[in-house]
Amino acid sequence: MSTNTNQPPGLPDVAQLQQLANAFFRALPGEAPGAVSLQPEDHPIASGMAETLANSIQLPVFWEDAGAASSGYTAVAGKAPQQQYATGAGRAPVAVAGSGASPSYLQQGNSFNIKEPATSFPDNNLRNITPGAAKAPHSGEWENPFQFDLPPFFQQQHSSQPRVPVSFPLAAAPTPPPSFYFLNEQQFANYGTTSGVQPSQLKHAFGGPAFDAYAIRNDFPILVKEKVNGKSLVWLDNAATTQKPQLVIDRISSFYQHENSNIHRAAHELAARATDAYEAAREKVRAFLGARSANEIIFVRGATEAINLVAQSWGEQHLAPGDEIIVSHLEHHANIVPWKRLADKKGLTLKVIPVDDDGQILLDAYAKLLTPKTRLVAFTQVSNALGTVTPAQQIIAMAHAAGAKVLVDGAQSVSHIPVNVQALDADWFAFSGHKVFGPTGIGVLYGKEHLLNATEPWQGGGNMIKDVTFEEIQYHPAPNRFEAGTGNIADAVGLGAAIDYVTKIGLPAINQYEHWLLEYATYHMKQIPGLRLIGTAPDKASVLSFNLKGHSNDEVGKALNKEGIAVRTGHHCAQPILRRMGVETSVRPSLAFYNTCEDVDRLVSTLWRLVK
Repeated sequence: MSTNTNQPPGLPDVAQLQQLANAFFRALPGEAPGAVSLQPEDHPIASGMAETLANSIQLPVFWEDAGAASSGYTAVAGKAPQQQYATGAGRAPVAVAGSGASPSYLQQGNSFNIKEPATSFPDNNLRNITPGAAKAPHSGEWENPFQFDLPPFFQQQHSSQPRVPVSFPLAAAPTPPPSFYFLNEQQFANYGTTSGVQPSQLKHAFGGPAFDAYAIRNDFPILVKEKVNGKSLVWLDNAATTQKPQLVIDRISSFYQHENSNIHRAAHELAARATDAYEAAREKVRAFLGARSANEIIFVRGATEAINLVAQSWGEQHLAPGDEIIVSHLEHHANIVPWKRLADKKGLTLKVIPVDDDGQILLDAYAKLLTPKTRLVAFTQVSNALGTVTPAQQIIAMAHAAGAKVLVDGAQSVSHIPVNVQALDADWFAFSGHKVFGPTGIGVLYGKEHLLNATEPWQGGGNMIKDVTFEEIQYHPAPNRFEAGTGNIADAVGLGAAIDYVTKIGLPAINQYEHWLLEYATYHMKQIPGLRLIGTAPDKASVLSFNLKGHSNDEVGKALNKEGIAVRTGHHCAQPILRRMGVETSVRPSLAFYNTCEDVDRLVSTLWRLVK
């Protein structure tokens, strides 16, 4: 075996080792039982289609400081950086599809061990941060041990105690992100016109009014007043549920005080008020998602019920033995269990899109999974366990090119990034209200109107019928077709208020602030000995799953709780992806726009004390 002259003498060539390893793993039998397939090579019929798809779809370049030319892609002249696309090769960007080896593997070279990875290797995924020498922890108690040479926009947030509420200034020219992570500026403008957001509110993402996280925090009474173990609450369990602003609490209370009634029936004043409030909330959701019509918005109990609705209505009606469903390895159980049950019941084949060691979707492998038998692709826009932001537009376009329908689980995305379902071209899109600062027990299923009206109802009862006899039943069109019985009227109104609140702040501004806060937290957590971050994709939403060597996850959770810090421990209803990453459970802090650098300091300080 040859050696690389850039390596110390006697060591084997890394590239050849990688080729041998890939050949070895491809030769292994599939891990999944039965009809489930994790190996693209198991589907040779898909090869021709995969090649056609890969060469016909433009995919955005992952924008790196080194420039697009070094990765073999050519930027399109005359387009803004965030709008530039790969041309010529027609393949997925290397940063997404990869060669089977993740960036973390390449950083660690021959020493890589997925079961015991290093935790402090150089990380090119961290952008916009040029830290100086971080101060090492020392004996005794300290308030802010993690001061270092921060960019100016961090320094204002990272002042000594006591802190004064300050604005978080947004950069006028942020590093151009991939186009599937943020919408480009023109798409932002379109988002504004379809959602009711004023153009002035969209300037946050491109240099505009400052973002004041401390002022926002004051809108949430539980964050201001609540104490846990004598300490002020630090809520870092946002991926599980978000806290509610006073505006939402007041709106629900006002409904029960002044509008409480059933809807769509009766001739009295309160019925009219309740109906108006409920349908106004539907219109707010339509604008928030950029849907074409309010008839495409169905109120459900949450994202879980929305996915089950599609499985038990459209899936039961349209899928037949031998048909194929594709999900990703990143999925929450809510986007696995309904499809697995349906597959077992109807003799369907369930395929899984693999991910690399950083938790990124492998688009080239996905292309090979698509066949003429593929009828549905169901995937998450943001992973609840790893925070990975998936290339949603590319996944949808490739599925549609293969003739498949697409369902997107947006439970973790709608509170972090702007979503426009028409731009995505999703057939269905599901989210839960409590993940976007609204009440529990309310959620949304978006579906294309023609598709909804061609689907049999899931449940039967009042409100969803035109006429009933003992011989024949006639159903309403969508959305009433799928809203049998008395719905969660008050919480739908509360969700409308939450959407008003988020829209006023502006999701582009929220997204940018959270992205910087995530990088700030990631930098500090990587300095902790024995801490392994799980999920290190370059494009993430605000999730920081980790394990701490020598400490059980429950032990870590309890130590944080003593300091008033709320995090989630466990498998996060996403066991397959955690097992793919070599663990059964993790500790999962997760951020929202009301979190601050001070919250991160308390988290990191507590972890340092634990390892010390």
